Amino acid sequence: MDTKPYVTLLWLLLSLVPVGMTGCSGFLPSLGASRSQIAQSAKKMQDADSQNLSSVVASIEIVDVNRGVTQQLLAQQHHDAFASLQTASRQLTISHIGPGDILEVTIWETPPAALFYQAATAVDNAVMLPSVNATRFPEQTVTSQGTISLPFVGNITVAGLTTQEIEKLIQHRLKGKANAPQVMARRLTNVSSTVTVVGEVNKSTIVPLTPRHERILDILAAAEGVKQEINKLTIQLTRGGQIHSMPLENVIADNSQNIAMQPGDVVTVLYQPLSFTALGASGLRNSEVAFEAKGITLAQALARAGGLRDGEADPKGVFIFRYESAKAIQWPTAPTVMTPDGKVPVIYRIDLNQASTFFAAQSFPIHDKDILYVSTAPSVQLQKFLALLSTVVSPAMSTTTQVHTISRD
Repeated sequence: MDTKPYVTLLWLLLSLVPVGMTGCSGFLPSLGASRSQIAQSAKKMQDADSQNLSSVVASIEIVDVNRGVTQQLLAQQHHDAFASLQTASRQLTISHIGPGDILEVTIWETPPAALFYQAATAVDNAVMLPSVNATRFPEQTVTSQGTISLPFVGNITVAGLTTQEIEKLIQHRLKGKANAPQVMARRLTNVSSTVTVVGEVNKSTIVPLTPRHERILDILAAAEGVKQEINKLTIQLTRGGQIHSMPLENVIADNSQNIAMQPGDVVTVLYQPLSFTALGASGLRNSEVAFEAKGITLAQALARAGGLRDGEADPKGVFIFRYESAKAIQWPTAPTVMTPDGKVPVIYRIDLNQASTFFAAQSFPIHDKDILYVSTAPSVQLQKFLALLSTVVSPAMSTTTQVHTISRD
């Protein structure tokens, strides 16, 4: 039997092995990109413009997960926490009067003078208190310009003042008109120093603030509590044009996060089932994995995804795909790709062959909508190629043997 043609065929097929390994996505079936392909694609990204058919080549950030990167991400989370907000400098504004507030003003005069006692009959709804020369004036609604008006006092601007400051201002205006006047001002209705609470609460409402300095949980109590399970809710605080979010469970557990409210704050209780997607050679194959609002770590995510599939996964090729805040970490190179809202597309690379990576994975935070991808080991592609090779060579060798046997007989 002349086997020379088949040896030549075998060498020809074996010469294609490098092609099969580097171009496996188009040559052999695969669960997804290999570790080397992801690293190569991260270097350059082609962004075609359908308008003018021009293109821009830019690099995607690829960052190795280690202790330093993990600490930076955790520090960023701490920076976004409610406790980081500066509240002490603005707490005094709770006692300040604003447009829409309703005030009650009462003026006492020292006998024998009776400026307001004599004028009270000329003031609609004015009440003269018994036994003393005191006059309580009708309720005053602070105008949109921040003013009120009183007899013998005229228009005065009270917006931004406390009730004590308003009393002193009225006394000053009455100097030389009334005999040693004493003034008391009270806010009957507070509509300027309020907090709005909406979302997954039993009663969306507006909560007036008092000098007690109500906190987040006080506001939720005023809204008659929440509708959903605590571990599935996120508190979103809108303050001064900025939005901050934290899991409700964390606010309850850490009193430092239960911060005092400021006028104009909006508290939104959100029911946001969080999840990440596990793809590639993970134990769960392709699956969406839900997790609680307080978040999970990379180690927990790998466990919930079933770990790495034995015999298929590349322990050096575990990746997290995410849109990250531009201020989250110190980037190895300046980001050249960024979304309109300031997010950077980043690939976090995890090498589970390094023991130190497991310690970093215990703290590395997983975000909502993250993609956890486990690449296939290069040896798996080689096995697939050899299996394909055997399907091509074995039938040919078998048929040739049979023909040779028949011809010999």
